[in-house]
Amino acid sequence: MNINRLWCLSIALAVAVALGMPAAVAQGTKASSEGPKTASVSVGENRKVEGTITGREGDRLTVRPAATETDVVVKLSSFTQIVEKKANPLRRARKYQASHLVPGLTVEVEGRGDSDGALVADKIRFTNDDFKTARGVDVRVSPFEQNARRMSGQIEEMGAVSNAARGGAKAAQETADKAHDRITRLDDYEAVHSVAVRFKTGSAVLSAEARKSLDELAQQAKSRKGFVIEVAGFASSEGSMAFNRRLSRQRAEAVSEYLAEQHDIPLRRIMVPTGYGVSHPVADNSTRAGRQENRRVEVRVLVSRGMAAPASGSPPSSEKQ
Repeated sequence: MNINRLWCLSIALAVAVALGMPAAVAQGTKASSEGPKTASVSVGENRKVEGTITGREGDRLTVRPAATETDVVVKLSSFTQIVEKKANPLRRARKYQASHLVPGLTVEVEGRGDSDGALVADKIRFTNDDFKTARGVDVRVSPFEQNARRMSGQIEEMGAVSNAARGGAKAAQETADKAHDRITRLDDYEAVHSVAVRFKTGSAVLSAEARKSLDELAQQAKSRKGFVIEVAGFASSEGSMAFNRRLSRQRAEAVSEYLAEQHDIPLRRIMVPTGYGVSHPVADNSTRAGRQENRRVEVRVLVSRGMAAPASGSPPSSEKQ
């Protein structure tokens, strides 16, 4: 490694930081300032927009209509109705919360323009199938973790340059190796807490004991960084295979909805709830006690090893189960 070159690079970076400029500018590179175009809605204009949510910041959504490259900014208000776009006219439409408006969800927005050129939503509608698809996006590549990956790399790179500039070429290489190891562990998860929630025969209703267990698990999860929650439903051998598979999925969804609605766990943190039917029994289905053990939902809190690792790059300690 050329120490003189690193010394010059560190001086350039230091000047760039002192002047409040990004390192890329200090090295003579230019970043493009162009971003996606945004369509403006006239004040008081009634408009209906159908498209996909591409971003969200507080009560402001970015919606991109199909087959266009122009976004529409949608504002939520206390009067915004968020309801299901249902196909069956004989069934009452579900109501949703603002927290259910996640990136990737296809929506239909009706509202009026305000003075900022945004569309103030009176009603937002989407199908339940589209909602399930949107919340099933792989949480392991969430924007939060992408940002953590980028920031971790930038911090460790600056540390490596600084060490090398002071003549510590060996120390700089070790720091770079530790940074690389930490980044590669961002997508490596370990289970730090788990519970098994049990149900009555043919039921997907959470008992008081089950809710208490989920309350404790939610508190454990919120105290962690970089966590996701895995939810898997199972059934005993009573009933047909199709019935048990559907019932196990309903049990898993009941657990996921409870965590999201009662504890504000972001949907991007909950992996797609899956029903496994009668597969993977933990006890003998030929006995009453065994069937009771098999009517369950297994819930696990998983934590990214890279997020849990200290800045020095040493491996995180595992929590005993």
